[in-house]
Amino acid sequence: MTTLIHQAIIVNEGEQYEGSVLIENQYITAIIRGADISGITADRIIDARGQYLIPGCIDDHVHFRDPGLTHKADMYTESRAAARGGVTSVMDMPNCNPQTITVDALEAKFADAKNKCIVNHSFYLGATTDNIDEIRRVDPRTVCGVKLFMGSSTGGMLVDQDERIETIFRESPTVIALHCEDQHIISDNTAKYKAETMSDDPDVSFHPLIRSEEACYRSTAKAVALAQKTGAHIHIMHISTARELELLQKGRVDDKQITAEVCLPHLYYTDADYATYGTRIKCNPAVKTAADREALRKALCDGVIDVIGTDHAPHLLSDKVGGSLKAASGIPTIQYVLPAMLELADQGVITLAGVVEKMAHNPAILYQVKERGFIREGYRADLVLVKPDAQHAVNTEDIVSKCAWSPFEGHAFRWDITHTWVNGHAVYQEGEFDEQYMGERLEFVR
Repeated sequence: MTTLIHQAIIVNEGEQYEGSVLIENQYITAIIRGADISGITADRIIDARGQYLIPGCIDDHVHFRDPGLTHKADMYTESRAAARGGVTSVMDMPNCNPQTITVDALEAKFADAKNKCIVNHSFYLGATTDNIDEIRRVDPRTVCGVKLFMGSSTGGMLVDQDERIETIFRESPTVIALHCEDQHIISDNTAKYKAETMSDDPDVSFHPLIRSEEACYRSTAKAVALAQKTGAHIHIMHISTARELELLQKGRVDDKQITAEVCLPHLYYTDADYATYGTRIKCNPAVKTAADREALRKALCDGVIDVIGTDHAPHLLSDKVGGSLKAASGIPTIQYVLPAMLELADQGVITLAGVVEKMAHNPAILYQVKERGFIREGYRADLVLVKPDAQHAVNTEDIVSKCAWSPFEGHAFRWDITHTWVNGHAVYQEGEFDEQYMGERLEFVR
């Protein structure tokens, strides 16, 4: 089966040009610049004039809730949401039930994904205070990384003792992805604001004060110091403050030992938005000030922040009832992240090429993903076709994720995704999913 995507505006590796891409089976076999396709034949030709063709996005940070929390979401529902949002590969977190803290549990998730996940996938092994032997067993060629919660952990996965962290940094055979918040500071702030408000559940506007700038900075500073001491490659996830950026450096992602991710909520919202969206934008780390948001946006363009992720974290709407302590933290964002980032490109926050770099190229480089993240001959055909001027308004019927709510509900995006190809297979096209196709386990060149 061959498919020709004809006369699209191709955005790839810092360039933008009119051209066509030929897909044969799972691979990109030809890239043609210009409109002339003489000599090219295909079983199917897609007229892509006026649309933008980009590499499929690689989301290094999702919570698909499978296994054990499938009343909230599962790999089937959330991989459909990913495909709808132009995300062709995901890396899923270990804080499910049971937790993914053994290699056996890890392999069980991979086996389950074969029958549920329509996009490509990998899973993190979760670090604990006593599973160093499991961490040593990880095969870096077939597992994306190790996830270490230095704060805000679920079910006993918190690791905040320096000697334990240092051991994990020294022994991990792969990238170590970090959640950095100092739990002691959070606990002190919780007691403080409970007393000040005379409430066991202060309003959600207190969330960024409880999970404060200092809590983030203190934990990130510890992680950076221990990484410098041990030589570990750490990837600091969902950076949320301007102050943390002082600990990071500009540069190419493949030249860095310490890399960083920013997630959509921290690029999009500020603490002023709690008044409008309430707990719908409650996540950990918390959405913080407008100054923090502006610093994060600048750092993204300056090469200080390397990757855009989602931290896609579905909950039932009933889970979001409460304030800064009782309402669940987490936002479903994966099907909106690309349109939202393209909207920020329209606003001049980032370039279109920058969106592709941070959402496709850099995750592929950072994690050393095999044959993905670029439009190159011989690479897997993970591709997304995006239509501008679509004026697509988000409504409940559009929400593919199992949780039928979103802070983006009612928002009109200028951009809409018309096609998503995973390994050359059109898993999403113009409102329809091919649910018979399943994505593949990611491989890593390490």
